[in-house]
Amino acid sequence: MNKALVFGAGISGLGAKKLLEKNGYKVVLVDDKKAMSSEEGMNTLPGVDLFIKSPGVPYTELVKKAFELNIPVIDEVELAYRYMKKKVKHPRLIAVTGTNGKTTTTTKIKELIQYSGYRCEFAGNIGRSFADLVAEDADLDYIVLELSSYQLENVKEFRPDIAMVINLAPDHLDRYEKAEDYYDTKFNIAVRQEVGDYFITNMNCQESSKRLDKINADILKVSLDGGSGCDLYPKGGWVVYNGKNIICEKKLSLKGRHNLENILFIGAVAEIIGLDEEKLREFLYNTGTLEHRMERFLEVGDTIFINDSKGTNIESSKMAIEAYHGCILICGGVDKKLDLKPLVDAIKSHVSTVYLIGELAEKLEQELVQGGYPEAKIIRAGNLENSVSLIQKTIDVCEKNNILLSPATASFDQFKNFEARGKIFKELVKKYFTAGEKI
Repeated sequence: MNKALVFGAGISGLGAKKLLEKNGYKVVLVDDKKAMSSEEGMNTLPGVDLFIKSPGVPYTELVKKAFELNIPVIDEVELAYRYMKKKVKHPRLIAVTGTNGKTTTTTKIKELIQYSGYRCEFAGNIGRSFADLVAEDADLDYIVLELSSYQLENVKEFRPDIAMVINLAPDHLDRYEKAEDYYDTKFNIAVRQEVGDYFITNMNCQESSKRLDKINADILKVSLDGGSGCDLYPKGGWVVYNGKNIICEKKLSLKGRHNLENILFIGAVAEIIGLDEEKLREFLYNTGTLEHRMERFLEVGDTIFINDSKGTNIESSKMAIEAYHGCILICGGVDKKLDLKPLVDAIKSHVSTVYLIGELAEKLEQELVQGGYPEAKIIRAGNLENSVSLIQKTIDVCEKNNILLSPATASFDQFKNFEARGKIFKELVKKYFTAGEKI
């Protein structure tokens, strides 16, 4: 019997364990909090045929030892892909990565394909693991994967039919030595693609354009600014594909420049797989926003509350802050070791008062003061409940206010994930502002 070691007992690791056991492997599950310890795991490495490293697990001594022993170390995404490709009939694979917009784009591609009458599910960095999905052997036409850089670090054979990098901005510098390493890892999504596969690229993203020489697939180019050689772009109030007006901008239900960028990628997928353009328009004119992404969820008097807990990096939160000029901002979380100047500049230009929470609070406060933001407008609240409670005591809800949670970083210092952070924020707002109406 083949033997596999799965390092990490989260969603990804448990999905890998399920799939491996279905394929006859004896599985050793290692997790210092939930299963066998790393120290015990070290003793089990002799005889292990395959090592699955969960994406959130760092490169510990156990992982390094597996490399030393020449044990194949792969990601759960790679494991699931290999299993899927063995099937005579398998779904077409659409893979989505980038710094911002991944979840919206992944979700809306899945919903659009379903709306068009095909069997489609999403997985990866959203909802459930890829391994868990393919272990069920569901009869699907398409699978849409949202993939983080962590999930692309140890792919070997992974080859999606359609891949995309929506955009690139510095992130996860607590994991990567420099931003270029993070960008290169993102481009692993397309490293095994060939002619006949499709890669959708953002011509407004300089870092993506610099890496197009790595791509062997057929390239489809999108751009918010148009330009020579682009396939999909906005012009004159329309989204244009190969010179043809296909989507009316003012009818789009998802508003904002960031959503228009996502829609270019969604439209590109629709054109590649040949979805009906009338279905595409119907869907994009009526689809709703996602929970935790610039989600306006409560209105009290003239005060609106916006849950942008999905704002887990600086570029994402900058877009939210700029969209709500004059807002009261709740910000902070894990210190990712990023350059905070772009965030400081956005706060200086657009935020009336900022409430700081989490591990990043002290560092962000120092940089805000050094950057010229008034100390009197900085409130070191520490956590979400203190923030909401203090806001409730200091604002007049009959005046126009936008209260925005957009942390600009990850949640793991105080919450399980960004979903938990957003859910708790909404519960706290409803607790302290009981007279509100759901939007």
